[in-house]
Amino acid sequence: MDPVFLGIAFVLGFATRQVGLPPLVGFLAAGFALAGLGFESGPTLVQFADLGVTLLLFSIGLKLKIETLLKPEVWAGTSIHMVATVVVFGLLVFALAAAGVRLFAGLDLATSALIAFALSFSSTVFAVKALEEKGEMPSLHGRVAIGILIMQDVFAVVFITFSTGKVPSPWALALFGLILLRPLLFRIMDRCGHGELIPLFGLFAAIVLGAEAFDQVGMKSDLGALALGILLAGHGRAKEISDSLLSFKDILLVGFFLNIGLTATLSVEAVLIALLFVLLLPFKAALFFVLLTRFHLRARSSSLAACSLATYSEFGLIVGAIGVANGWLAADWLAVVAVALAVSFVLGAPLNAMAHGLYARFHDRLVPWESETRHPDDQPIYPGATRIAILGMGRIGTGAYEVMRARFGDVILGLDSNPDKVAAHHEAGRNVIQGDATDSDFWQRVQPGKIRLVMLTMSELNANLDVVQRLADSPYDGKITAVARFPDEVETLEQAGVHLVVDSVTQAGAGFASQVQQEFEAELAAIAAPDT
Repeated sequence: MDPVFLGIAFVLGFATRQVGLPPLVGFLAAGFALAGLGFESGPTLVQFADLGVTLLLFSIGLKLKIETLLKPEVWAGTSIHMVATVVVFGLLVFALAAAGVRLFAGLDLATSALIAFALSFSSTVFAVKALEEKGEMPSLHGRVAIGILIMQDVFAVVFITFSTGKVPSPWALALFGLILLRPLLFRIMDRCGHGELIPLFGLFAAIVLGAEAFDQVGMKSDLGALALGILLAGHGRAKEISDSLLSFKDILLVGFFLNIGLTATLSVEAVLIALLFVLLLPFKAALFFVLLTRFHLRARSSSLAACSLATYSEFGLIVGAIGVANGWLAADWLAVVAVALAVSFVLGAPLNAMAHGLYARFHDRLVPWESETRHPDDQPIYPGATRIAILGMGRIGTGAYEVMRARFGDVILGLDSNPDKVAAHHEAGRNVIQGDATDSDFWQRVQPGKIRLVMLTMSELNANLDVVQRLADSPYDGKITAVARFPDEVETLEQAGVHLVVDSVTQAGAGFASQVQQEFEAELAAIAAPDT
C-alpha cells in the first residue's frame, strides 16, 4: 500500500477517533481526499480490501451461535425489518426516479430495491464499539442487537454469493466433506498452543480451506470464509483465533474503506441525497423498537437495542460495491452510501451515549408499547431478603461475595447481566441473578429498603456512576461502596456519593470485602442477625 495512503488514513482515522467516532469514518474521508488529490485505486489495494472482507466474514462465523439466530426476536425481527425497510426505502427511491431527479433517473424497481437493500443494514462495527464501551455486550439488549446484526450479515452473504451469477461446479458438493474434517481441525487447534500458530491457522482456515476452496468449485469465496468460521465456532479456541486476527482484519479493512473513497465519485448532489437517507434513520430505529416490543421485550431493552442499530452499515458499502462492479449501479451511488454511513455514525455516537437518559426521559411514552407477555429473559427481579447486593460478578465481585457470605450468611445477592456467568455461579452454589443494574426499571422492581449495603464491582466507570444515580433517586439509604480501576476514578466516584472507593489494582475481591467490613463495622453488625 502506498505510504501516502497509510499516512493520510492514519491522520484522518486518528482525528475522527479523538471526537468519539469510529476511525472508519476517517478512512472513508481519506479515500475521498486521496481521490481529490488525483490518486487512484490499484490491484494491491483491491486485494487488501478483498482480504479484509474475507476475514470479516470468517470472524463473524467464529462468533456465530445458531441458537441465538433461532430466537424469534432475532430471525423474525430481522427478516420483517429488512423486508419493510426495502419496501419503504425502495418505493421512495423509485418515486424519486419517476420524478426525474438526476441521480435517480433511469432506476427501475429492481435497482431501487437494491439501493434500499444496501441501506437496510445496521453497522456491526459501530454497534459492537458502542456496546463494548458501555459494558453492555452481555445484556439482553446487547445480545439481541448483536443477534440481529449477525442475521443481517447472513443475508448479506447470501446476496454476495448469488450476485456473482456463477453456476457452481458439480464438485461443489464435495464441500460438505469439510464437516468430516471438523474433528481433525479441532485437534489441530488444540495442538497449536497459544503463540503465532493460532493466527496463522486462522488465516489458513479462512483463506485456503474456506475462500480458495469455495472459489475453485465456482462458489463465492466470501461464503467459504463464513462457512469455515461457523465450522470452527464450537471450539474453545474460536475466540482466541478471532482475537488474534483482529488486527489483521482491521488493517486490511482500511484498504476496503480507502478503496471505496477512491472509486466513488463525491459530488454535492451525492451528499444531498445521502443526507436525505439520513433523515430516514428514525424510521429504521422506530421500526426496530416496535418489532422488539411485539416480541415481548420491555420498552427499555427495545429502545436501547434500537439505538444501537440506528445506523447504516459497512455491509451496505459491500452491497453497493458489488452493484457497481456488476454494472447495476452508477459509481456515484457508492459515494451516497458512504456519506450516509459516515453521517449516521456522527449522529449515532451521541445518541448511544445518551440512550439511557433518553429512555428515562421518554419512559412514560415508551412503556405503553410493551406487550402484556414478558420475554423470558426480561422478567421482573425479586431480591427477597437480600441485605447486601454485589453488582458485577466478575473476579472481584466473586471474591467479595465469598468473603461477605462467610461473615453474614445467605443474605448476599450477586447481580450480573451475563447469562453464562450467572449459570456458572449457580453451579457453584452462589445466589446470583441475571439483571442489568443500569436499568432504571430494575430499581423500580427492587425493594431497596431491605438492602443495607451495595458493592459496585462492575468494570465500567460510567456503569457504576449510573447505578449511584439510580440509588440516589430511590428510597435507598444504605451504604454504597465501589472499586475503581484507575486512581482518577476514585475521586469521581466519591464526588458522586460513593461512601468507600477501593483501588482494584491493589485490592482483589477479598481485600475489597475486608476493607468494607472494617470501614462499616458498626453499620454491618445488624446484618449478621437480620430481622425475620
